[in-house]
Amino acid sequence: MNNLPTHIAIIMDGNGRWAETQKKNRTFGHEKGSETARLITTYCSGNSEIQRLTLYAFSTENWKRPKLEVEFLMKLLEKYLKRELPAYLENNIRFEPIGDLSAFSSSLQKTIKNVCNATAHCTGLIQSLALNYGGRDEILRAVNKLNENQTPITAQSLNNALDSVSDVDLLIRTGGDHRISNFLLWQSAYAELFFTDTLWPEFNVDELEKIISQFKKVERRFGGVN
Repeated sequence: MNNLPTHIAIIMDGNGRWAETQKKNRTFGHEKGSETARLITTYCSGNSEIQRLTLYAFSTENWKRPKLEVEFLMKLLEKYLKRELPAYLENNIRFEPIGDLSAFSSSLQKTIKNVCNATAHCTGLIQSLALNYGGRDEILRAVNKLNENQTPITAQSLNNALDSVSDVDLLIRTGGDHRISNFLLWQSAYAELFFTDTLWPEFNVDELEKIISQFKKVERRFGGVN
């Protein structure tokens, strides 16, 4: 049985609370969180077992946050992508976002498209940022797409119409909450779930390695028996 986590998904929770512990504005936490995203992505790109890393960056529900915070997150995302492009190329990382990107500004959409195109030839780790993403929204969009194309809805056709067609092996949530918050609902049907109290800006490679070590000890039966 292959017990290696080829697809790791992470709910990066706790940026704002971490900033509050530092007596800083929430935006400071998001800045620090983007550094953690870079650190974890670089580590995963150097581990041949891991083929895909999906990070929950901005949900369909996050638009409800204060306007100034949302505006900052949009600027931070564009800054992050432009800053990370050389690292993507250096580490042979392909960038593939998931979610409904149509809600973003034309400038941000252009940056996202440019990074996708620039890394399309990369053959190493695939980093997916979930942007304006919600699991329910993804499934609804997939069903509507199949209906528009008059394609019969089966488990396979629906899977193929989703933003991400790769099943999640290991789903991690930082920040102490024990829920998956509308993240990769279809793909995580048989994912192993790990929750940590560590706030995302303090999450590090050592903790990720410990979680992967625990994952490898799990007997995954997928509804079957030994």
